[in-house]
Amino acid sequence: MKKWISGLLLISFCLAPVSAQDEDKVELFGYFESQIMGTDVKSEFYQLFSNKLRVDLKSSLSDNITFAANFDYITYHGKTTWNILDYLAPNVVSEVPDGMEPFYVLPFSDRHFLDNAYVKISFKRFDITVGKQQISLGTGYAWNPTDVFNIKDLLDPTYEQPGHNAMRLDVDLGTSYILTALFSPEDTLGNSAKLIQFKGRISHFDYHLIAIEKLWRFHDYTQLDYENMSFLELPEKRRLLGASTAGELLGLGVWTEYAYNWMEFSKDFYELVVGTDYTFDFQTYIMIEYYRNTLGKTHHEQYDLNDWMRLMAMEQKAISRDQVYVFIQHPATDLLNAGLSAIYNISDGSIAFVPTLNYSLSDNMEIFAYLNLNFGKEGKLFSKNMGNGGLIRARVYF
Repeated sequence: MKKWISGLLLISFCLAPVSAQDEDKVELFGYFESQIMGTDVKSEFYQLFSNKLRVDLKSSLSDNITFAANFDYITYHGKTTWNILDYLAPNVVSEVPDGMEPFYVLPFSDRHFLDNAYVKISFKRFDITVGKQQISLGTGYAWNPTDVFNIKDLLDPTYEQPGHNAMRLDVDLGTSYILTALFSPEDTLGNSAKLIQFKGRISHFDYHLIAIEKLWRFHDYTQLDYENMSFLELPEKRRLLGASTAGELLGLGVWTEYAYNWMEFSKDFYELVVGTDYTFDFQTYIMIEYYRNTLGKTHHEQYDLNDWMRLMAMEQKAISRDQVYVFIQHPATDLLNAGLSAIYNISDGSIAFVPTLNYSLSDNMEIFAYLNLNFGKEGKLFSKNMGNGGLIRARVYF
């Protein structure tokens, strides 16, 4: 309760001085979201409930200065501790060192936090944005090779991304060209992330050229850092050169995204996305996206404990080399969209089906639901022991 009160007081503190200056320029909005997630694990169906309140604040302090922020409050109920080892094959579990089993439990604790808070200063030919802000890169739908800040959930790839502390400069070089430079501070200047991106347009295609240097913080999940009582962190510098494009060709939407990564210690690798989509006259929409990641393994017998843990902790995008994502959606009524996603792991032959429903009760309320059904042998990415289940989410905007 004290955490909730502290957060609300902080919102009031932010609102008060701005409202006193010009009440008409203050916008307060957001949403309340309640969801239930369930999955079958070893013949037992477990459930996790969550409630989320997101409060957004936006204010035009002058003609060229904008302030925006949002606060998230999340509570969890039901099964709030999940043992990751329950999902893994016996040969992978055998890699766990003796006595370290309690460290492979994923807890869900109530949280309240500042997700975004930034100031944007706009000039005639350039904008400067400073603070915690969303950084969204690339053209891919399910995977983004050029995005080193975010990793999407394949079951829910369009869910909002978290904010990142950064200073950003966007320079308008003309009607078709934008240059972006970004700096995200870390403990030292050398460890801080640096990004430069050039965006242009040729005919019906937008394109991006991007260069990034960023510290990649992943862990060795077989070793314990006894000083911090957590898994041993293995930070490694990563340098990336990439490009992406999106546009229309012969009536089809098409996009590609590529990034090559030079690693400080690990083996260099590249990622590639190629996708296309089309909407038929009868309103059925279909999208296909292929993803290759040469950091991933070519056979499920090569997956080890670190692969699985880094995937579940969202430290890397994939543990297998080649995957395909297919999405089909059709408006069953004016308010109801029915869809089906299929994620096929080419490298190990497993597949997951994700039927979806999206129902709009009104302009301010929607219900989203999906099932996730895995079809694969034990040890594969979409194996049955990873759990079959689903999610129902209700969201009300205000």
